[in-house]
Amino acid sequence: MASARTRENAAEAKTAISFPVAEGEDPWTEEEVEEIRQELLADIARMERAIEVAEAGLADLFEEGADGAGRDPADVGSSNFERDQEMSLAQNARDMLEQAQAAYRAFESGNYGICESCGQPIGKDRLQVFPRATMCVSCKQREERR
Repeated sequence: MASARTRENAAEAKTAISFPVAEGEDPWTEEEVEEIRQELLADIARMERAIEVAEAGLADLFEEGADGAGRDPADVGSSNFERDQEMSLAQNARDMLEQAQAAYRAFESGNYGICESCGQPIGKDRLQVFPRATMCVSCKQREERR
């Protein structure tokens, strides 16, 4: 009977992950940690694909030319607008990729879930909804007010 109890305690210890949690939250389980890891990896892959698509779209737009020689001014304006949109989408995807990569690096180093501003736990609930979060809700709200 004692060996069964020892196995139970070892199993419980194995599921207790060392990522921080906010006050009142349950500790991370292995399944939750693996789910976050997979979500971060999927985000990284998705953003890499989005960047490829946006850059391919930009290459096509640049091949069309932007000098406007012999083209209707409305067409030139439309092309410029489209190019600006593609550039904005590519930059947004790069920013999101950088966030996901930073979160994954923190995850792998064991520093995941710690607010980069105040050093307190970000909160398990927040991270499960937004795995790329690097700040707790309070610090993020404060940053956005500036």
